[in-house]
Amino acid sequence: MSLQKIIPNLWFDHEALDAARFYASIFPDGRITSAVTLHDTPSGDTDVVSFELAGYSFMAINGGPLFALNPSISFFLNFDPSKERDAKEHLDRMWEQLSEGGTVLMPLGEYPFSPHYGWVQDRYGVSWQLILTDPKGEERPFIIPAPLFTGKGAGKAEEAVNWYQSLFNASKWGALARYPEGMEHDAPGSLMFSDFQLEGQWFVAMDSGYPHAFH
Repeated sequence: MSLQKIIPNLWFDHEALDAARFYASIFPDGRITSAVTLHDTPSGDTDVVSFELAGYSFMAINGGPLFALNPSISFFLNFDPSKERDAKEHLDRMWEQLSEGGTVLMPLGEYPFSPHYGWVQDRYGVSWQLILTDPKGEERPFIIPAPLFTGKGAGKAEEAVNWYQSLFNASKWGALARYPEGMEHDAPGSLMFSDFQLEGQWFVAMDSGYPHAFH
């Protein structure tokens, strides 16, 4: 596996280690690689945790209540039946585990873009989009970070991605789907879905003009 240069860092109030242990217990090849407690910080004793899920690296920190996780950042989990015989069953199992004590944002079911999909914010505040997919063309990884451009940022996803690609090496566009005319909240031509690479890593970007309670 190539070096992962961009590592998501999850900010928790005080649950970083508990969350990392939970994720490591339910994801394939989940493991905590380091856990350090920093004493006497402005937020008190602070855990800094590094962990891997299905070979993908994360960090987590207890930073206090200044910021709160919300669905403007989520992680796609791609369950591919061409690679995993029981992909749907695996998706259902992880859905049950991630949704327990959490909030369902889009119920698990059939949608125009997937025969089996759901979006959930788990008990620790992290959001996951679980999708049964059999992508054609270039392979996609199991875990893909997905920023959602909302509020004042709605309609700016494409501009943002182009800027990121000007800053990072090994960057390119992948899939691109735009909103059509006649959408209640979304401008025609803005990004309904896109994926792209930075430093050889896949990301998803989407616009949403819906008046979400987060941004």
